[in-house]
Amino acid sequence: MTKRTQAAGKGHSRRAILAGGVAAAAWSVLPGCATAQGPVRPGAGKKVNVAAIGAGGMGAGNMSALTGQNIVAACDVDFDRVARQMLKDGQLRPERVELKAAYDRAERFTDYRQMFDKRKDIEAVVIATPDHHHAVAARMAMERGLHVYVQKPLTYTVREARLLTKMAKDNPKLVTQMGNQGHSSDDGRRAVELIRGGAIGKVQEVHIWTNRPVWPQGVGKPEPKPVPAGLDWDLWRGPATVDWGYHPDYAHFNWRGWTPFGTGALGDMGAHLMDFPVWALELGLPTKVETRHTLWGGDTDPWDYKRPEVLTSYPLAAITYYEFGNAKDGPVRIVWQDGGLAPPTVPNLPADRIMEEEGGVLYTGDKGMLLHDTYGSKPTLIGAEAVARGAKIPQSLPRIIDGTKGHENNWIRAIRGEEKISNPFETSGPLTEAMLLGVVAMYAGKPITYDGAAGKIANLTGMDYLLDREYRKGWEL
Repeated sequence: MTKRTQAAGKGHSRRAILAGGVAAAAWSVLPGCATAQGPVRPGAGKKVNVAAIGAGGMGAGNMSALTGQNIVAACDVDFDRVARQMLKDGQLRPERVELKAAYDRAERFTDYRQMFDKRKDIEAVVIATPDHHHAVAARMAMERGLHVYVQKPLTYTVREARLLTKMAKDNPKLVTQMGNQGHSSDDGRRAVELIRGGAIGKVQEVHIWTNRPVWPQGVGKPEPKPVPAGLDWDLWRGPATVDWGYHPDYAHFNWRGWTPFGTGALGDMGAHLMDFPVWALELGLPTKVETRHTLWGGDTDPWDYKRPEVLTSYPLAAITYYEFGNAKDGPVRIVWQDGGLAPPTVPNLPADRIMEEEGGVLYTGDKGMLLHDTYGSKPTLIGAEAVARGAKIPQSLPRIIDGTKGHENNWIRAIRGEEKISNPFETSGPLTEAMLLGVVAMYAGKPITYDGAAGKIANLTGMDYLLDREYRKGWEL
């Protein structure tokens, strides 16, 4: 995101998209799904031909759930690391036996652009890369008529979220899923039922907190180090326009806090924590957002945007205030806190319940409160009357087989037409847009009002470029 501040008005794609809103201009030049027959939808019980983009880390966890399918290709920039992750104390980990066998059978690639060009038998793709690759890889896959599962956050920018949402809506035969597994949890769905059923009455305020970041933030970029053998650093950079050189504080996990590659604590955990209030209260998009924070990581005045060394990492802690003026049942305010900040403990918590340091969500209604932990777990009504009302609220949402552990296979079964998808881009796209507007407000340095219909910042002239970014040549969106 460092470069987004240097490029206002430079990219023709930015002007076309932001002037027209809703990514309409970008979509108008896309072909339909590249396969003449449209997306492949195997019949009930049939195996799906799946490829992995990002085969290690979280991708290994996703793909371990899919070893019952045909894993035909795997793409990663560092297969040495993927191999190391299969081991513990020099021995193959029991839970990775099937995945290793599947990867050994699959064709390997380091560049997903080449994989898409060569392997015409792929039917579905799991994308588990750093954030800055998500939309680029997902768009390539969707253009080819491939079903996509994209790890959270769905995208790196607001404009990308709108683009993928529109692509999914325009191609309803494509089955899309964002990888926030809590959306498939029984507990999270029960929390939504309790809120919608009126257990705590009308909700006007929600507090969310997380202990993230647990990676470097609020610091300047380190001096580059030699690239480890086996890592293709140029492909890891991919769409990012900065060339800082390799450092282990970027790859493979710590990229989340660095502005060119990740979206910080809000981008990482918002997909889990904001998901349930946005879903339960049918909030739509925020109308006003303000982010207050500690110092950015960087080496010069943070508002001197022409200097490439500024804004290297996100602030260590932040508070974001969201106003959802168009929520279904009236305006709702969300207060987001990260970096270990949290609201005070509420009175009357059950004796066996605490407000977890890791994170959680507290809903304040006019007839009580509801607390749940990260991923929607342990929904707890606060107040005897709220508990009594909650006991009478029936189940109304479908449950996903195996809950959080079934999120990937829900996607497979939906591809085969056996059940409905849990969290498609039609819902996860607007959620991503909403949470990333908190990052936009962080960059803006002042409150923003947002026109969700047009996809524009309404109160700050010339600041819509903060909704977008520049792309390195050969990786354009």
